[in-house]
Amino acid sequence: MNPPGTPGTPVAAGVPDTAVAADDSTASVAAETPGAGERRPRPVRHVRRDVATAPFIVIWEATRACPLACLHCRAEASPDRDPAELTTADATGLMRQIAAFGRPAPLFVITGGDPFERPDLYELVSRARELGLSPSVSPSATPALTPAALTRLRDAGASVISLSLDGATAARHDDFRGFGGVFGRTLAAWRQAREAGLKVQVNTTVTRTNLMDLPDIARLVRDRGALLWSLFLLVPTGRGRSLTSLSAAETEDVLNFAHDVGAAVPVKATEAHHFRRVAIQRHILHERGADHVAALGLGPLYQSLRRRAVHSGLIQATRTRRPPIDVGAGRGLVFVSHTGEVSPSGFLPLSAGNVRDRPLAEIYRTSPVFTALRDPDRLAGRCGACEFRTVCGGSRSRAYAVGGDALAEEPWCSYEPGSFPYQDELARHLGAGGGVTRR
Repeated sequence: MNPPGTPGTPVAAGVPDTAVAADDSTASVAAETPGAGERRPRPVRHVRRDVATAPFIVIWEATRACPLACLHCRAEASPDRDPAELTTADATGLMRQIAAFGRPAPLFVITGGDPFERPDLYELVSRARELGLSPSVSPSATPALTPAALTRLRDAGASVISLSLDGATAARHDDFRGFGGVFGRTLAAWRQAREAGLKVQVNTTVTRTNLMDLPDIARLVRDRGALLWSLFLLVPTGRGRSLTSLSAAETEDVLNFAHDVGAAVPVKATEAHHFRRVAIQRHILHERGADHVAALGLGPLYQSLRRRAVHSGLIQATRTRRPPIDVGAGRGLVFVSHTGEVSPSGFLPLSAGNVRDRPLAEIYRTSPVFTALRDPDRLAGRCGACEFRTVCGGSRSRAYAVGGDALAEEPWCSYEPGSFPYQDELARHLGAGGGVTRR
């Protein structure tokens, strides 16, 4: 399942290391909605904290146990729990370390596998809340996800859950999840969670098989209501290695479609760091009155997705666009596995240590794995030469999964450095924080 969300922020055994927009929600509204006399929001947000010393979001894989068999599953989840999982006491110690990063506390996402496979889930959520954290949970849509379970989760202190929706029909979604009936349970849990007072983030893994479902999924998000729609660009790891990848050109089309529908639904992109580049490009092109299709060389997939979105009324501006946030693997995001291994992301399996052996803060701040990822001058290939490298930087997880080098260029990006036609305006947006709204 996926996590609830921000960056492009919860994560799950099977899906994105994203984050829940848990209490990113209030901050986002403040950042996006200008008052009288205020400037329009910038195209990208930047966290106020120093991400070299404290993460914006911590994602904890509470277990790898899960009764589903999702095609994209990062964790290759299995039905049984691992006896080496962090115990309740271990997990409480981890949460104390997260709280010790100070105020504002990092977003805290409990993912899996399916967190409901842990009988101490409610206790853990309650302890997180007592420690001053705002826990979000990424459950799988199994028979365990009942109205009573959701109410109990809320009463324990959770405020956000994330649910995965990878098709607009039962046939598409259930095939992706490996079992029948999951689509219906997902829609039911979505409604029941909202009735229980929980916010819901909807996660969609983008693959070649569900591309044309995206406008219909966006319509469901708009009509049923959600805190956030998170589009996850597949990282070929775990079971996801068997799925067909998008081309770089198709990725550009999808990200520009996501930007379009952001006028009607709150959208974020996970493992799609170039969505921040797209946001800046589209902002400048809009200011210049330029044709974004011609300027960005968008293709037939974009045209088809946009036509479907127009037909569903998803291009009409009914809300303030949500700017993507400048957070990435090891640079504001940290992942802790079910056994305590610490890595920059659940999709970037480079262990920097274990919380059973070293404090999380020490690992995050000093590990060579993390410090390298926070240095844009270490990036190679087109990413290293790109003028957007400090605000984008590409998916380090995908670079590693495809070529074995976490600092290599993003394989699903078609942008050629220096090719954007309005370099003077771009320099003003990127210089001295000009392109970002700080949160």
